[in-house]
Amino acid sequence: MFTLKIWGDRGSMPTPGPDTVIFGGNTSCLEVRCDDRLIIIDAGSGVRQLGDKLMKEDIRKGPIVADLLITHTHWDHIMGFPMFTPIYVPGTKLRIRGPISYEDDTLEKVMGSQLSYRYWPVRQEELAAKFEYEQIKETTIDLGDGIFVTTKYLNHPILCLGYRIEYQGKSIVTAYDNEPFSNVFPTDPADPSYDEDAAREGAEAAAEENEKLLHFCRGADLLIHDSQYTAREYNPSKIGWGHSSYEYAINVGHKSRAKRLVMFHHDPNRTDTELQELEMFYQEKVRGKTALEIEMAREGRTYTV
Repeated sequence: MFTLKIWGDRGSMPTPGPDTVIFGGNTSCLEVRCDDRLIIIDAGSGVRQLGDKLMKEDIRKGPIVADLLITHTHWDHIMGFPMFTPIYVPGTKLRIRGPISYEDDTLEKVMGSQLSYRYWPVRQEELAAKFEYEQIKETTIDLGDGIFVTTKYLNHPILCLGYRIEYQGKSIVTAYDNEPFSNVFPTDPADPSYDEDAAREGAEAAAEENEKLLHFCRGADLLIHDSQYTAREYNPSKIGWGHSSYEYAINVGHKSRAKRLVMFHHDPNRTDTELQELEMFYQEKVRGKTALEIEMAREGRTYTV
C-alpha cells in the first residue's frame, strides 16, 4: 500500500488555536508509507505528533527505521526535530537527506545545531538514535524495495528540493516551498537598465525552468503544491518570497495532468473559515474545466494512491 498522511501543512510558523482546528496549525511534515517502508518529508512541528504515533504503534514491531527527506532548512521545516521522540530511543535509525545549503555548514550541522545547549537541553551527540546524513542535489535515488525518489530544485530564497516518490507504478510529488520562475531582467525599454538580449534570455530561462517543473509533476497521482497566497496577494507584494498562489498551483496541476492537487503551506494568518471559503471558490472555479481534483491540505488527512 502506498499512502501519505499530513502531520503539518502550515507555512512559516506554527499557529495553534481555535481558528486553525480544521486545517491544522503545525508546520510541514508528511508521512509516506510504501508498505512497510517509512519515509518522512520534513520535520516541522508536525513531526512531534508523528513521533508519538510511532512510539505507540510502530515500536511494537521493532526499532524505528526511516528515511527523512528535508525539502530545505528554513526553521519551519526542521523545528520539530528535537521533539521527535524516536531520536531518543536506542535502535532508531534515520537516513536524513536534504539539499546542500548555500552556506558552508553541512546538513548535519544545520539540523544538529538545534540540539545544542544554546537552544535545547540535549545535544545531538547525546542522542540514542543513529543518523546517516547525505547532502543531495538534483538526482534519482533508489531506496530499495522498488522505491525511487527523484529530486528537483525549486524557486526559493534558499536551496530547496521537490520530491517525486514512485512506487508500484504510482507517484507522489511535493513542490513546496516554490515560486514561479520569472524574468529578473528589466523588460521595459524605457528602463535605464534595459538590455534587449538580457531581457529575452531572462524570459527564455524562466519559461524553461517553469517547464521543467511541469515535467517533474507530470502525471502525479498526488501533487502537494505550495499555495500560500491568492494571486491578488502574491502580485506584487509577495514576489520573491518563495511561494506560490492558488491559481499557479492549479495551473501546474492541470498542465502537468496530475490527478489530485493538495494545496499546501497555508499562510499563518489564514483561518479555517477563510480556507474553507477559498477551497469552495477554487473548486467551483475549475468545475467542468479540468479533470484535476483540488482541495486544501488538512492536518490528519490520509491519501491512498
